[in-house]
Amino acid sequence: MINETDIKKIRAMALELRYDILEMIGVGVAGHLGGSASLAELMAVLYFYKMNLNKDNLQDPNRDRLLLSKGHAALIQYAALCEKGFFPREELKRVKKLEGLLQGHPDLTIPGIEAVTGSLGQGLSIGNGMALALRLDKSPARVYVIMGDGEQSEGQLWEAAQASAHYKIDNLTAFIDWNKIQATGPTADVFGIPDLDKKWKAFGWEVIPADGHDPEKIIAAIDEAEKVKGKPAVIILDTIKGKGFSFAEGNAAYHNGVMDEAVFKKALEELDAAKAGL
Repeated sequence: MINETDIKKIRAMALELRYDILEMIGVGVAGHLGGSASLAELMAVLYFYKMNLNKDNLQDPNRDRLLLSKGHAALIQYAALCEKGFFPREELKRVKKLEGLLQGHPDLTIPGIEAVTGSLGQGLSIGNGMALALRLDKSPARVYVIMGDGEQSEGQLWEAAQASAHYKIDNLTAFIDWNKIQATGPTADVFGIPDLDKKWKAFGWEVIPADGHDPEKIIAAIDEAEKVKGKPAVIILDTIKGKGFSFAEGNAAYHNGVMDEAVFKKALEELDAAKAGL
């Protein structure tokens, strides 16, 4: 069972990841703040507590795989990879620049990235293939796939979900970042997909709800998912879009918004206050 010291470390890392997001976006440039910030705690848990992944052996056949199907939130994955030393910190200043390593969506040129993602609905299909290959190899590795809630309107995702259950892919854990806001507004208004838990259960999945901003609850949910045998498991994370930044929380304008000097300063001040309270 995880101890309080480790929980505090994960919370502190989630905060550092949010600082990194701000550094990558900067002032006067559009960046995916909202959907990146809502995943900070999950990424801190996966990369700094749960996953078997070593920057010094990226080709380890038994490494765990993480696929960010909602690839537009790449900043949070870049932040985690940077904090783990997968590439120099200077790259955070060159996001979406021609000479930079880090582009708007995950790319295989980036150390630690397992697949090109971002065309929504694709990640689970890729994850299925990886998980089946690992099963054939009798590997202990697991595959983690992170999806958005707006992404649930993609048809291929549901084809993949049906395949996961049919092939009893139990070495894969999926996550839904249920932050309830997509690019242009609330998901309920844009393309309502109610009863997510019932839909996934109907497709043959084990469904586990969790508070997406509580590291201890996230870890407990992942542990529960790993005990499920004979079918895949999905963890529906109850999150807040833009978590950690009051002006962005639940605000579709910061799905891919621009911060001016005043807003950027406010964001830093809020993180500083949160850090002081740890």
